[in-house]
Amino acid sequence: MLATVRHFQEVKMLVKIAHTYKSSFSGLSKETWLLSIVMLINRSSTMVVPFMSMYITQSMHRSVADAGLIITLFGVGSVLGSAAGGYFIDKMGFRSVQLFSSVIGGILFLLFGQIDNFLVLCIMTVALSFVAEAFRPANMAAIAAYSAPHNLTRSYSLNRLAMNLGWGVGSSLGGILAAINYHLLFWVEGIVYMIVGGLIVILLPSQQQSTKASRIQQQPVAGRSPWRDPFLLRFLILVAVYSSCFILMFRLVPVYWKESWHMEEWVIGLLMGLNGIIIALFEMVLVRYWENRRTNMYYIIAGVFMTAIGYGFLVMPGMTVLVMALGSVLFITIGEMMAYPFINTIIMSGANEHDRGKYAAAYALSWSVAQIAGPGGGALLVEQWGYVVLWSVLVAICIISAIAFSMLKKESQPTSTS
Repeated sequence: MLATVRHFQEVKMLVKIAHTYKSSFSGLSKETWLLSIVMLINRSSTMVVPFMSMYITQSMHRSVADAGLIITLFGVGSVLGSAAGGYFIDKMGFRSVQLFSSVIGGILFLLFGQIDNFLVLCIMTVALSFVAEAFRPANMAAIAAYSAPHNLTRSYSLNRLAMNLGWGVGSSLGGILAAINYHLLFWVEGIVYMIVGGLIVILLPSQQQSTKASRIQQQPVAGRSPWRDPFLLRFLILVAVYSSCFILMFRLVPVYWKESWHMEEWVIGLLMGLNGIIIALFEMVLVRYWENRRTNMYYIIAGVFMTAIGYGFLVMPGMTVLVMALGSVLFITIGEMMAYPFINTIIMSGANEHDRGKYAAAYALSWSVAQIAGPGGGALLVEQWGYVVLWSVLVAICIISAIAFSMLKKESQPTSTS
């Protein structure tokens, strides 16, 4: 009898879990799902950036400082690409920008893997990141355009699910390919990028006619800009600071695992891929549970603190390296799941169809700045004082950032709009 009761309770719990997952994914538009499918395929090829530092240090036999320079130049191109992408989104539409970024970016990835001269590689890095990074604000603008306002956070979460599931596949496969030949990473990512361009043409509907019609009927708000909103400007600065710390998980942490802990490439790939798998399994359900319970800012602050704990695992004594690595990935991933969906919502909830590109570009620009400040500054700290000092500094910066977010006030801070 007791066994029957336990079995019934287990079945009931499984049904409840299944219902929770179903409700988390319901109510989203067809276009949002199509965009997420495209993003899943795009991110499944993400191999070059996670292994860029290792490619420079292990395959080209350059120093960590040279790897930091390449990543910094990648950030410079990203800043320029984000700004240009925002301009062209409002002029030409997010679909055209995504198409251009995918096709031309794919060609540049193929060429990048053939370059041996370091100076040419530096120039090519800026060009590649300029083109590739224009995809990010265009993608954000597309999500906002395809989503109903009350589903905006979950629409971003679905897109992040696709991104991170693809990241998990790409990082894991990238580790295997890197163990064989680093040049395979560029071939695979370049080809898939061009395939994504074709999928954008086939799957995603054009928004151009409706956008033009709306502009005829309604004039944009004069002088509207995310940079003229004092709250949003301070918020974007803090996002850039936090992202500068977060991004090192995928830039310098793998190099640390390889050089200091002597991990194999395939193990590093699996550890990095675990980030995407956790997000794919849990983020949508968690966001559905979190919505409207607390303010968006509450979850952002908690996420930044979780990231601090994650970097703290890299310097915790008395643990095996595998436990330290898993703990770091787990807590940084939890921090990412708590922070970034609500960061997206706060930024894009202030935009409309006339200035969506500006707001998307503002967020992408903060991320691009992080790609310069984080890896560049991190590489300099490693060269001067070593990895342990770097991880300790990141813990301190994350804690200070969380406090700064908590001090950032607005008269009416919105709750989650999912």
